This record gives sequence, structure tokens and C-alpha cells, in this order.
Amino acid sequence: MLNTFFLGLRTVAFYIGYTALTTWFGITALTIMRFFSYPHRRPYILLWNRGVIRWLQWSCGVKHQLTGRENLPDQAYVILSNHQSQWETYFLLNLCDPLSTILKKELLDIPGFGWGLRLMKPIAIDRGNPREALRQMMALGKQRLEEGNTVLVFPEGTRTEHGTKTNYARGGANLAIKAEAPVVFIAHNAGRYWPARKFLKFPGVIQIEISKPISVEGKTSREITAMAQEWIENKVSEMNQDV
Repeated sequence: MLNTFFLGLRTVAFYIGYTALTTWFGITALTIMRFFSYPHRRPYILLWNRGVIRWLQWSCGVKHQLTGRENLPDQAYVILSNHQSQWETYFLLNLCDPLSTILKKELLDIPGFGWGLRLMKPIAIDRGNPREALRQMMALGKQRLEEGNTVLVFPEGTRTEHGTKTNYARGGANLAIKAEAPVVFIAHNAGRYWPARKFLKFPGVIQIEISKPISVEGKTSREITAMAQEWIENKVSEMNQDV
């Protein structure tokens, strides 16, 4: 009971700082940075991401350990990652900069958070219309890759609770094949410390691991997606055993 009380206090402290950071960067992004070009406004918005990650570490004791950074290609690529919390979105935007994230368009309307996100060249899709969403993802995704931006895809489609499994969609693999871009798998256990749709944050070390680049040549989207799911789930299982 006492432990939960102190976790609650630390989480409240985090959200106070988080709200302040998001409000400041959201307002300045909407009123000032929107007039700057993408290469100039991107570093400013990324300060917000780094600030959230650093404040989470200071307030709640959530650290991270990265393995495989040397595997990231020099060219634009497609990331297939599991999705357990908001943490990985903040982290990967910094790690794989310049990065465009595929997300539901409603997120862009969230005060503060959405305003900053809107300036980062996201690929916003309408999940209420699956056929149109796929068309938007393929067209804008290919365009972003050609512009030099890596594209982040969460094949689970939405945040899943830590320890649960779901089917992986093939859209990200299809995009990589169409754009002839390499694929990188990323696994993490962020949901153990920043659980999806839950209030408390828990101290500990988030593990992140990056695969070697996967060539799409001669592979189908079904094969690539199956490879991604097997690799990610095996790595997450290993991470959980180490905790």
C-alpha cells in the first residue's frame, strides 16, 4: 500500500512536468515553429521528446538500455516495432531521426501533443476507412522514404498490454517491398514500466533491441511480417526473463 502511494506521487510529479513540457512545445510549435521549414523545426520538436524521456527517468526512475544501434542503416528504412506504450514513440523519433510515424489522424487533434506531432511529417490515416487508410499509408509512406525519412510502423495496429500477443498486419512489409527499402525490427518492453492505458509508472530499465537490416528482395509481405513477429516476440520474452 505504501509502495503504491509513493509510485502514485512519483507518477503525479511526472504528469505535472509532462503537461508543462507538452503545453510549452505544443503552443510554440503551433504559433512559432510552424513557420519554419521541416529541417529547422524538427530539432526543436525533438527537444520535447528528449525532455519527456529525461523527466520520466528523473521523476519515476524509468531508464533504458539499447542494444544494436550499430545495425541502423545509413539510408531510409522501414521499422516494424511492437507497441506497448507512448514511451517508444518518443524514444524512436529521436533514435531514428528523421522519422515519420504512421498513426491515426485523431492524434493530431490532441491539444499540445498533436500540435507538435503534426509538424513532424507523420503519416496520418483514417482507421474508420481501412481501404483508404491502406492507400494513404502506401502513398505517403513511399513519399516519405523517398524524401529520406525512415517510416515507423506498429504492425499490431494499436498499443497492446505488456505480456499479450496479437496478430501483425502486413502493411509495413508491403510498404517496404513497394519502396524497395530495408526493414529493421525493434523489440522493447516499455509496457512493463509505462503500461498502456494505466496511470502508474514503474521504476526499472526498459530494454530495446534492434535487428540487423532485412532485405525485402525475393520476400513476400507475409514472410517479412512473420519474421518480424517471431523475432520481436522472442526478444521480448528474453527481456522479461532477465527482469
